Parts: sequence; structure tokens; C-alpha cells
Amino acid sequence: MEPRLGLHELLHVFSFLEARDLLCAAQVDKVWNEVSRTKELWRQLCLRRWSSCKDSQMTLGTQTWKQYYLCRSELEFRMESGRPEKDFVCKAIAGHKGEIDELAYISTNEYRFDGQEKSVVCTVSSDGTVRAWDLQEGTEIWSSPLQPAALVNLVTYPRLQLVVTVDERGLIKVWEAENGWESASFFLPTHSSALEACDHPEGPFLLAASADGALYTLTIPRLQLMSRVSMFPNHPASLLCSPDHQWVFASTQNSDLGPKVFHMRSLLCPSEDEAPVSTALPIWLTSRACWAPNKAARLMVMHRNDNGMQLVVTTYELGAKRSRNGVDILVQQIASFILPDTMMPPHLMKGHSSQVILLVSGSELVLFTIHGLHLAAFQDHQKPITSMWVDQSRVITSSFDLSLRVYMWNKDNKFPVLRSCYHLLGGSHRWASGFTHVESDGMSIVGVEARSIGTSILRSYYFQVQRD
Repeated sequence: MEPRLGLHELLHVFSFLEARDLLCAAQVDKVWNEVSRTKELWRQLCLRRWSSCKDSQMTLGTQTWKQYYLCRSELEFRMESGRPEKDFVCKAIAGHKGEIDELAYISTNEYRFDGQEKSVVCTVSSDGTVRAWDLQEGTEIWSSPLQPAALVNLVTYPRLQLVVTVDERGLIKVWEAENGWESASFFLPTHSSALEACDHPEGPFLLAASADGALYTLTIPRLQLMSRVSMFPNHPASLLCSPDHQWVFASTQNSDLGPKVFHMRSLLCPSEDEAPVSTALPIWLTSRACWAPNKAARLMVMHRNDNGMQLVVTTYELGAKRSRNGVDILVQQIASFILPDTMMPPHLMKGHSSQVILLVSGSELVLFTIHGLHLAAFQDHQKPITSMWVDQSRVITSSFDLSLRVYMWNKDNKFPVLRSCYHLLGGSHRWASGFTHVESDGMSIVGVEARSIGTSILRSYYFQVQRD
């Protein structure tokens, strides 16, 4: 009779197995079954497959690392397959009496499979209300009282369960996401051109750009003024916060005023004698910009060249250096390329990893590296693309052709490869005029569907997993 492996030796051998091999080993006998269910084996499988997976993403109680691995694997399979009724449930959710201008998830993006997971979004509308919706149930959770003016923008703080809205007059309000109670307000002197939510290590705050070109930094949740900076006098600006919340990019479109980068700490701790630390980038006629999500301070900007005839995408690395006068901003150009003359000027721009730029031009989705290498082009939509969602797993586009298109990343190559997977269809062209927005979290996709009568509804696609 051959000697049997002890528990420690068996555990060591099992540590080299993949998930399907562990599941097979569990069928051998009672001892193998017990060892194959060891917590550390499944924890390591999770960490190898999902590098961002941390203990904080686990829900205490019935969920184990094995359950997490199996459920998340099934969820990813369903989101990649996209089979109607088998993989997801589609629901049309109506309630607003006007057009939905913006939406954002208020539920955290943690993966949990203990029956308590929820996908919740908030929306603002021209009907003067902000509302919260349960995408799984397809129901409205709460609606605010009617506001004095149409609401035009919002941002959310999922960790704090707070929603911030602004109306067309410039009135900013904070709402509690659980019940819709109003908790604070702040009046800008003019209407707002941009809002950015920043969850900084020193505390959450809000950035608001006003139409007269000023940048306001406000505390959350009380909306107390921390600083006010004049960026582009009498020019409305757009704002982009860096992934590490250390930098703010501000620009005004198609202007000879060059975009600016602000050091975040100087906005949070302003000096009475000195202006916040900032620098102007040496470009003009800026049209679009985005941060590289995998780099703390890599910025890609689309702009016109010196003669104004060609569109250029330039990539910068930002840094801060302490000096006698405080902090100096270091800007290094690391790449630049000219877009093809045959390409219509892109109206959407997003970054992926540290090297890939996604551009939307009309109904076409095009991928370049930061050095200008053309990676792929997709023409899956029949009408112009209206919005684009990008994360580590997938890309989703919405279009006036009443469809959402789902793409998946394959990261085995030198540069990530994007694969077109399937369409998610909206309603009838008789009643609807197309999708205007799309967002996603780990378990759902939601689009704003514009109706021909001047209102909007939400159309949610909720992906479910089978639990043991």
C-alpha cells in the first residue's frame, strides 16, 4: 500500500491547482474535500485572478473566499455572454416627468454575494427632482421635493452615502442617499459648468466650476467654502480630478486660454498671501482630456497644433517638488501624436491602463496607444455614440440607435485588446429616440433612454448569479 500524503503535504500540492482542479479534487474523498475547501487556497486564487481584490471587498457572515471566487467568476461569465433572460434581467424604470440630465451610482462598487448586494443609482432631471432607484427591483426608492429650478448635474459619494446636485441657477445641495433628506446648500453666483467629487485622504470635498470661470472648493457634507480661484475669467470650465486626488485639470473648450493644472493640497489649505499652486500647459484650443486610470498623474489632452489645423493628443506626467517658495509643479511631456485627417473630431475621450486612449468619433470607437499606434476601430452602432463607460473589465457605449454595446478587455497581449461582445437593446423607435447616457458597476448596466415626448426613463440590465 502506497503511503498517503499528510494534510500539510496535500495542502502544498493543492496550492498549485486552479479552481476547476480543486473542485475535482473535492470529489475524491472526505480528506481531499476538506483540504480543497481551505480558506487560504481560495483566497490566493482570488488575489491571483483579481489583483484589486482585498479583504475589504469581502462581506462578513456566510460569504467565504470560495463562494466569492465562484460567484464572481459566474458573474463575469454572464456579463461577457449577455444572453437575454439567461444572464440578465432587463427592466424599464419610469418616474421623472422631464429629461434625465445626469445619473451616477450611489451603491459601492464592492463585490458581495450574500444576498445583500444592491445596485442603486441617482438621477437629476429637468422636472426639478433628484431620485434614487433600485436597479435590481426596478423601483424608485425616493424622490426629492420639487426644486425651484431644473437640476442639471450631480455627483455621488458612495462611501458616505451622499448625493450632491446643482440646478440651472447654481444652487448646490447635499442629499442623504438612504432617504433623500436635504442636509446642506451653497449658492454659486452664476450657474455651474462642472462638478467633481473628490474623496481626498484628508477628507472628502467638492469642486465646482462656475460659468464666470471661478473654481470653488467646498467641504463635504456641510458645503463650507475652503477656497475660490479665478481660472478663466468669464469662460466656463470643465474639471477632471486625478485618480489619486492630488491634481485638478481645468480647461475651457476651443479657447486660446491654455488649460491649467492645480495642486490639490493648495486648494484645500489656501494661503491668504499666495494663490493656489498651478501651472498652465503649453497648448491651446483644448477639446478633450482624460487621466490614465493606472497612473497617479498621467494626463492625456486632445488639442489643436500650433497652426490650429490638426488635432493632437499629448500625454504629460505631473510631479510636485518642494522648494523655498513652497511647491513647484513639474510637467514632462512623454508622448504626442497627430490624429488622422480622415477622422472626424472626436467628441468623447477616455483612458485605459497607462497606455491606451479610447476616442469616439460619430458612431465609431477607435483605440490608440499614447504614442499614436492604431490598435482597433469598431463601427457597431448605426447612429452616433452618445456616451462611453470604461473600466478594467469592459467598455460600454450608448447610441441614438437605441442600443448599448458591450466590449471586453483581453489583457494577455502587450497592449490590451478590446473584443466586441453583444448589444443590449432599448425600447421601440416609435416611443424612444435613443440612449443618452450609460453607467455600470460590478453587477449591472444602466442607460438613460430618451423618449419622443420629451421625457426620459432608465433601462437597467441586472446580471444575477446562482448561489448554493
